[in-house]
Amino acid sequence: MLIDQKDRRYLISLRPGASFHTHAGIVQHDDIIGCVEGDSVDGSTGRPFLVLRPMLSDVVLKMPRGAQVIYPKDLGAILMAADIGPGMKVLEAGIGSGALSMTILRAGALITGYEIREDFAQRAKDNVTAMLGEDVHYDIHIRDVTEGIDGTDFDRVV
Repeated sequence: MLIDQKDRRYLISLRPGASFHTHAGIVQHDDIIGCVEGDSVDGSTGRPFLVLRPMLSDVVLKMPRGAQVIYPKDLGAILMAADIGPGMKVLEAGIGSGALSMTILRAGALITGYEIREDFAQRAKDNVTAMLGEDVHYDIHIRDVTEGIDGTDFDRVV
């Protein structure tokens, strides 16, 4: 994540040889790769950008989405109200763009999700993988949850 002098935040996926274009100049990805959090890189106009690892709330607000996103303040409330914790098996009915999924997975739970739209399911999977990697328990079914679910041993349903 890059932050400019006006506190504008830019979430970018780094690729060797690529560049990020903004009104404040062009930033080469190669200049960012290898930086540690808190380093500063200069754009082509000499303006500095702060380099930080994005927080979950940054990703949720800036990630690609097709469905309406659940905002970070609401994600925390849902997590607390549902009392979701490590090792719990959670049924998620309608995964949308994956914001709630990422929050639940970060809490250490295991998700079986149902989504009727294949494009939403793929976007959610891509967003979760980009933020958390592939080593999470995120099982997605393309089906309407009202038509039945696989399994009955869920600790929570959201």
